[in-house]
Amino acid sequence: QVLLVESGGGLAQPGGSLRLSCAASGFDFSNYAMTWARQTPGKGLEWVSGIFADGRDTFYSDSVKGRFTISRDNAKNMVYLQMSSLKTEDTAVYVCRTNVGGTDYRGQGTQVTVSS
Repeated sequence: QVLLVESGGGLAQPGGSLRLSCAASGFDFSNYAMTWARQTPGKGLEWVSGIFADGRDTFYSDSVKGRFTISRDNAKNMVYLQMSSLKTEDTAVYVCRTNVGGTDYRGQGTQVTVSS
């Protein structure tokens, strides 16, 4: 079955960096777009970034554009989110997501806390 497992979250200071990883299995990873979203109690689920299957096209929300970079390694079935210039408002649970056969899948998420 489709399985997405995020890692790499933790505590960072404002202005710092973190790199999130998402390991995918159970589907033909190289043929599917992947996205990152984040969830906070107050805002719900917010789309953050997306990448097409071949990795050539990437997309970002206005709130992270210029600070976050999404990438993927189709040989390793991995998708990454490099986060730089972190702000306190980036604090959230970050999840990777995909849609396979019309069904949305997401991982359990990884907590990112930005605080001094």
